[in-house]
Amino acid sequence: MERSTIVRVHEGLHARPATRFVKLAKGFESDVELVKDGKAVSAKSSVKLMLLAVKENQEVTVRANGADAIEAIEALIGYLENPRAGLDDEADTQSPANDAGQEVAPAPVPESAPAALDRANGLRGVAASEGFAIGPAFAHFPADIAGQGRMLQAEEIGGEIDRFRTAVRAVQARMDDALAQDSLSAGDRGIVAALRDIAADDSLTCEAESLIRGGNDAISAVITAASTIAADFSAVDDHYLNARADDVHAVGRQICLALLGQDDVSLENIPEGAILIADDIGAWDLARAPLKRIGGVVCGHGGATSHIAIIARSHGIPAVLGLGDQVNALRTARDVALDGNAGHVIIDPDAATRADFVGRVEAAAKERAGLTVFKAVTPKLADGRIIEVAANIGSLEEIEAAQEAGAMGVGLFRTELLFMRHLHLPSEDMQAETYAALAKAFAPYPVIVRTLDIGGDKPIAGIEFPDEENPFLGWRGIRMCLDRPDIFKRQLRALLRAAVHGHIKVMLPMVSDIGEVRQTRVLVEECAAELKAEGVPHATFDLGVMIETPAAVLIAPALAKEVAFFSIGTNDLTQYIMAADRLNPTVAKLNDVTNPAVMSAIEMTAKAGVAAGIMVGMCGEAAGRPDLIATFVKMGLTELSMSPASIQRAKKTIMAMAAAD
Repeated sequence: MERSTIVRVHEGLHARPATRFVKLAKGFESDVELVKDGKAVSAKSSVKLMLLAVKENQEVTVRANGADAIEAIEALIGYLENPRAGLDDEADTQSPANDAGQEVAPAPVPESAPAALDRANGLRGVAASEGFAIGPAFAHFPADIAGQGRMLQAEEIGGEIDRFRTAVRAVQARMDDALAQDSLSAGDRGIVAALRDIAADDSLTCEAESLIRGGNDAISAVITAASTIAADFSAVDDHYLNARADDVHAVGRQICLALLGQDDVSLENIPEGAILIADDIGAWDLARAPLKRIGGVVCGHGGATSHIAIIARSHGIPAVLGLGDQVNALRTARDVALDGNAGHVIIDPDAATRADFVGRVEAAAKERAGLTVFKAVTPKLADGRIIEVAANIGSLEEIEAAQEAGAMGVGLFRTELLFMRHLHLPSEDMQAETYAALAKAFAPYPVIVRTLDIGGDKPIAGIEFPDEENPFLGWRGIRMCLDRPDIFKRQLRALLRAAVHGHIKVMLPMVSDIGEVRQTRVLVEECAAELKAEGVPHATFDLGVMIETPAAVLIAPALAKEVAFFSIGTNDLTQYIMAADRLNPTVAKLNDVTNPAVMSAIEMTAKAGVAAGIMVGMCGEAAGRPDLIATFVKMGLTELSMSPASIQRAKKTIMAMAAAD
């Protein structure tokens, strides 16, 4: 039995959706296959499914054979057409990279290109994690693992398969133990979980067992099986899937070490500030390493989308990857300097180069240290006005960084990630718990939650978006929410419930008409009435708008009479004022917030808000610019929200203003 359909899963069956699809398929007794372009693979293998490279809007066929074939096909087709189908509520531990608060990987240097010798006795590779570092080289070149090089006798095969299965279970148990540790960060946890999935996948284990049955010893079988699967990943025309080849090799190595009764060479003894040099570093090993002691990472393998790069960026460790065989030139290096911004690695730098890098590193460290005194500062102007310096965040995992920076609440909580990290729409309860946790964490400071700001350029599961030639001017933000009250009211109810636990404020994105605010207020009142009738605790919240469209600027005086606050979103406001796509490099020079047209729009908005007696804040990138803060404050802004890394510098700037007045 079979049925064809068009895949609607956003970006296709990559690692996360493939894993979910496999989980659903394994719930049926029937043998299930997915077919694309005449090639059929088991729907119960995430590795095989990923290698099929199914992309959004492609046609596929689901085949099933067994007692529950009809049910299997219905459920799997439902999943492919609507990612909400057949899954439990569960958070994704690997948040996708997007513009909803997650970091974006730097543009990768082609990973297949060999590293080129650079000037000053240096190398050039992939700039995978920004920053500068200089320190002693810590060469990490564990010995290669080789098989026994002999064919097994028939009577040895059964025992060898048992030995292999025991090793696989040991690796899985070790990874399960790591996942249970509180010390593992959320991002690293997701990476280890992905490796755990590979270790458990039938593609690797069945291929290895088949080779053992053919007479190969277990270690040789694992090496061959891992190499075969990794080569398949490398051959796919997709940067993300290419990077999974390194993960397969890393898992294969761990199984081999378990077969040998060994653990990999430990990184526990790496000196403080050392530059870790390796041909390849398994994400499993790096995630468990003493990352706070590592000054930088240089690696022969890997690229900007590899798990090594993701770990390095998340921990602020400069990294240059993809050096290829040239990394062997670093085996005997005493000291190494690296520029993670440009992808440069300098071996045993001379005095002048050393002084330059030491100066760069010290300047960055000195700046960070000098700013820490502003963590607990409440910046006040000479006239006594307090300027709130808050954080822009997109998930609960970012709370700690914001608190450590001294954030005076949250000026922008992007709710998109809560929706995008699931393959179904989050429930009201899940949203309420998230918003309540946020409110409690920052009480008594305010937390401004932006309602769902999603569109055709960043769609989510459960909402069908039309094909739009310019999604930035299309069905997005408040426009979509008002058209989908079933989704919008669920979020508003959750926000009303969370308001009991702290100072919640709510702002609407992409507002261009007063009617949008009034329609929202009607929905809020409906939700409050429903909660009251149900006996559910809830509280009111201030309703505000983001000023990011030219229309909102022009009607700001009228809007100010309808809402409790303004928050200026300079990123989109600049884009719309200048009519220049902020993601288009050919018009990048036009995306300048200091352009007189943009600054005039900000000033008009501030004047309207001040005249109406409402708070005017800013949550775009410009809010954290020391060269512009004084101008914004003089315009009347009393709240600035930015990335946590900019908070202490902003507080220092405001205090300097007060001292100068």
